[in-house]
Amino acid sequence: MEETPEPPQQRKSRAGRNLPAAIGVGAGLGGLVVLSLFVWDKWLFLGLVIVAVLVGVWEMVRAVSVRKARPPLVPLLLGAPLMVCLAWFGGAQRLPLGLLATLLLVFLWRFADGVQHYQRDVTAAALIAVYVPFLGSFAALLAYPADDGSVRVLVTILAVVLSDTGGYATGVFLGRHPMAPSVSPAKSWEGFAGSIVWTGAGSAIALPLLLDGAVWWHGAIFGVAVSIASVLGDLGESLIKRDLGVKDMSNLLPGHGGLMDRLDSVLLALPTAYAVLAFLVPPR
Repeated sequence: MEETPEPPQQRKSRAGRNLPAAIGVGAGLGGLVVLSLFVWDKWLFLGLVIVAVLVGVWEMVRAVSVRKARPPLVPLLLGAPLMVCLAWFGGAQRLPLGLLATLLLVFLWRFADGVQHYQRDVTAAALIAVYVPFLGSFAALLAYPADDGSVRVLVTILAVVLSDTGGYATGVFLGRHPMAPSVSPAKSWEGFAGSIVWTGAGSAIALPLLLDGAVWWHGAIFGVAVSIASVLGDLGESLIKRDLGVKDMSNLLPGHGGLMDRLDSVLLALPTAYAVLAFLVPPR
């Protein structure tokens, strides 16, 4: 009797991911975001941000439900695009109003299910409202209405990619000392240092080339700040997943898990990039 040949093994990364699928999906998403920044006067980008925060909210509610919390989904799905649109059309001064409206709607909506576990559910919903749509809305603040908003988003994405790639490469070859073994065993202090160096150096070159009024030290400060925020964002989501006992937020993206597993490094980087650029290179 002939033995059935085993199917070829798919190449996986150290994190156990399907590496070709991860690279393909990541490149496709990145290309779509970059394209959206420079067509239709960035309206496609606004649509992508809204879709991203809606999917992120759904994934977070789904993941939190594993631990029996029941944050109300509907008011979060209504509040997410509200926050993004207020940021887009009204600027930073209007964004907190969207968060406040979302939280009030959550509090009122949850009344219908009674008193039991009310505090637990609204606390989880408040965390999701701040973590996903509020932080995600800073993408809209970066992009619009500044004339160079597309470039501001582009250099932020570039910095996050440099941080992730530089940290991964440095950690693979030089990583010896775990950074937070109970949260993310693959993270090392050497990789963290590599993230900062790669991002600081890359942004010192990119910002003066792409952003009017920026000089090399603007880029270095920007890169270091975004890299630190990116790594902390990654660790923060890993901590949430550890607490919930889930590996991925969903299985939506082949090779990546959920969309939130890709946005973890971006969400904290967005307000950081917005604040640093607003101070060093104010929008025109």
